[in-house]
Amino acid sequence: MYISHVSLTDFRSYAQADVELGPGTNVLVGSNGVGKTNIVEAIGYLANLSSHRVSNDAPLLRFGTERALVRARIQRAKLVTTIEVEITAGKSNRARINRANPVRAREILGIVRTVLFAPEDLALVKGDPSNRRRFLDELLVVLRPGEAATRSDYERVLKQRNALLKSARAGGKLSTAHESTLDVWDTHLAQTGARLLRGRLDMLELLSPYMAAAYASLADANKVASAFYESTIIGDFDEETSGDRQEPMRDPNLVAPTALLEATQPELEEMFLEALLKKRAKELERGVTLVGPHRDDIALHLGTAPAKGYASHGETWSLCLALRLAAYKVFGQDDPRPGAGPILILDDVFAELDATRRSRLASIIAGAEQVIVTAAVASDVPEELGGTFLKVSPGQVHA
Repeated sequence: MYISHVSLTDFRSYAQADVELGPGTNVLVGSNGVGKTNIVEAIGYLANLSSHRVSNDAPLLRFGTERALVRARIQRAKLVTTIEVEITAGKSNRARINRANPVRAREILGIVRTVLFAPEDLALVKGDPSNRRRFLDELLVVLRPGEAATRSDYERVLKQRNALLKSARAGGKLSTAHESTLDVWDTHLAQTGARLLRGRLDMLELLSPYMAAAYASLADANKVASAFYESTIIGDFDEETSGDRQEPMRDPNLVAPTALLEATQPELEEMFLEALLKKRAKELERGVTLVGPHRDDIALHLGTAPAKGYASHGETWSLCLALRLAAYKVFGQDDPRPGAGPILILDDVFAELDATRRSRLASIIAGAEQVIVTAAVASDVPEELGGTFLKVSPGQVHA
C-alpha cells in the first residue's frame, strides 16, 4: 500500500498542508525544526492512533486551536480508501472512512499500516520497560485491531483496582468489603491481562527471527540479537529491580519462559491470580498493583550480554532498526497480497549511520512499496534509494 495524499489542518506547526506522495521513495528535505517530522508523525497517527513523540494528544494541536484534522488517501492495489481523524484534546477522537458518517477512531485501525523508525526509538534499548511494552502493544493492535479493546479493558480494570488498593491503604487495613471487591477485580484483571499477555507473546515469537536476521544484515557482527519476555506473573521478575540485577544466560531461541509459552488461556489466568495473591500484602502496603502486563519487560540481548548498558551506540541504532524492520516483515507475512505491504517511514535515520550501514539499510528497504524518509540534507540519503524529493520549509511542502 501507499499514501498518495495527506492533508493536515491545525496539526502541530501546520495551519494547512497538502502533501502529494507516490509509490517508491519519498524524501522530505529541510532544515531541523521546519516540520518534517510533523508530517510523518501525522501519518503514523493514522495507523496507531498515537504519536511516537508524545504520550497524549494535546501537543498535536496547533497552539491556540481546539482540534486538528489528519486526512489521507490510501492506495492498496486497485482499492482507494480515504480516512480522516479529528483529534480533540481531552475528548474522544472521531474518524471518517470514505467521507461517511463519523465513527469511533479505532474503527480505522488496520486500514493503513506503517512502520516508523525515529531517533526516539533508541529508548527501545536504552529506555525503561514502558517503551518496549508499547512497541509490542502497538504491533498487536495493528495486526489484531480487536485487541485494542483488550488493552483498553485492562487499563480500565487496573485503574479501578489501584483505586481500591489506595482506599484500603488509607484505611489502614483490608476490610471484609474491600477484600470481597478486590477478589472481583483480581478476576477481571487476570482475564484481561492474560489475553494481553498471550497477544504479546505471539507478537514476540513472530518478531524474533526477523529481528535476528535484520540485525545480522545491518551490523555484520558475530553477536546474535535476541529478545526474551520477562513476566511478573512467573518467577521472581520485578520491573523495579530489573536494571540492577545480573542478567542470566538464556537460550536465544526461547522468547519467553516455557511455562508461559505452553500455558492455555485458563492456565495463564490461574497463574495470574496466584501471582496477585502472592503479592497482595505488598500491594496493600504500597497501594498499587505490582503484577501484570503493565509491569513486564522485554529483555533485548546481543550475544550473551543485555543490550541495555552494554551495546555501543552503533549497536544500539542497529538493534532498534532491526526491531522496526522485523515489524515490517511481520506485517508482510500477515498479509502477503500485492499492495498490502506497510509503509516504511525513516525519520532522520541516515544521518546517524556510517556509509556501510546506510548502504545496507538501503538494500534492505529497496523492495518496499512506499518509503518516506526525512533528512536535513539530501546528501544524507543513499543515492541507490533514488525517489522523489520534496522541500519542507516552515508551514509549507513543495516539490
